[in-house]
Amino acid sequence: MKLENTKAQMRKGVLEYCILLVLNGKRLYASDIIGNLKEAKMIVVEGTLYPLLTRLKNDGLLAYKWEESTQGPPRKYYELTKSGQEFLQGLEGSWTELVDAVDKIKKLKS
Repeated sequence: MKLENTKAQMRKGVLEYCILLVLNGKRLYASDIIGNLKEAKMIVVEGTLYPLLTRLKNDGLLAYKWEESTQGPPRKYYELTKSGQEFLQGLEGSWTELVDAVDKIKKLKS
């Protein structure tokens, strides 16, 4: 039970970064974001995604536009703002440092 909880916490910790990566250079509908994350084996449900998208929007990292849909009501499409792109660049540096540090620690046991 503890292993699954720890794995879930690790995924939550990188979810924001992954969402920004998925949106980098693209404008996507929430279900497309979920699809991209699932394709990468980063499983997320709408109940987790929507509050995070709202927070990222409120932080000025995302913007959205409503667009008419041929299949139902209008859809909200998300994209990175200029601040979001800059924030993502900062996270990419931190991610690289973190991965390098973990790799070094893993090699210490050898």
